[in-house]
Amino acid sequence: MDGELRDRILDALRELLDARTFDSISVAEIIAAAGVARASFYFYFASKQAALAELVRQAVGQGHAAAEPWVSGSADPREALRQGIDAGAGLWLANAGVLRAIVESWGSDPQLRALWLAQMETFTQATLARIGLFEERLPGVDLPALAASLTWLGERLYYLAASGVAPFDDRKVLVDTLLHLWTRALAET
Repeated sequence: MDGELRDRILDALRELLDARTFDSISVAEIIAAAGVARASFYFYFASKQAALAELVRQAVGQGHAAAEPWVSGSADPREALRQGIDAGAGLWLANAGVLRAIVESWGSDPQLRALWLAQMETFTQATLARIGLFEERLPGVDLPALAASLTWLGERLYYLAASGVAPFDDRKVLVDTLLHLWTRALAET
């Protein structure tokens, strides 16, 4: 039952984020939407930022699972990259409110800043491990900087797509554009 209350709180916040910005949502509104007592909320989460952080961690975990075929090199690199990018687009659309909230809030909240930078670093490190295999094709390239650039580029374009900004609100355009940029950057043509 206890896990059920926690899940209700997270589900309520997720639903509120689909309609409103994180800054405009109060703990009282999350509690009301979840149908739980204030004490229950604070038993599980120290703040609404902590609840958002949990939702972000869940989404990022799904993102790593989606990228695994490309990261592990277990499939054709270009096709695995396309599938990973497309899965990332789907993940951002399915978690649009949550991921928009973290992108819009991490710059002004120290807790969320630390969380988002750490989560993005996990993608950067996974990218770096994979692109290290292309090092001979990239002489003189700062691979950590390239990995970070590709990671943050993806974050920004996925964010624009999740915000309904053209042309990235067209999933095919988004996936094709990111695939083109990544393959060109990695000299995988």
